[in-house]
Amino acid sequence: MGNDTVILYRQKPQNLPSTQVNMSNDFYTSSILPYAPIIIKICRAYTHTEEDFKDYYQEVCLQIWRSHENFRGQSEWSTWIYRLTLNVCMTLFKKEKRSQKHFVSDVDRIEGSTENRAFANESLNLLYSAIRKLSEVDRGVILLYLEEKSYREIAEITGTNENNIGVRINRIKERLKKILDGKIN
Repeated sequence: MGNDTVILYRQKPQNLPSTQVNMSNDFYTSSILPYAPIIIKICRAYTHTEEDFKDYYQEVCLQIWRSHENFRGQSEWSTWIYRLTLNVCMTLFKKEKRSQKHFVSDVDRIEGSTENRAFANESLNLLYSAIRKLSEVDRGVILLYLEEKSYREIAEITGTNENNIGVRINRIKERLKKILDGKIN
């Protein structure tokens, strides 16, 4: 195995062996790494623990690698990445929600952890905690808004109507404000 190979390990459910996937370092560096900040933000908004976050991130990278040949150029590469990331995270979140894998003690342990800078910032943890209380689609919309995407881009990525995005963002911001002010649980 040379220096040009990145290995992704994906934990399978129910103690099945890990899957090892070889991915060109060039592909990762040129096609995934530039979009890592938004991939990280989206994955973090759909997870409660650092372990789950890592699993989601690896699954997104794996799906990008597996699906990149299906990219038809009908949209920007970044739009395709955002949409794929949202779809993967929503799918994993729904599966996890059905299995009720999350425990309150996991959140307390991770939110108190200082091992990962992204999980150590208290203000950021509060924001992500509030974002997690939004619907799955609203999470994606607000994260894209926070990435300073245009309403047109957000509509294209989420598959919704551009005219509806502005109203939806205002409602999401009001809901987040209420959540952060303690008026909504």
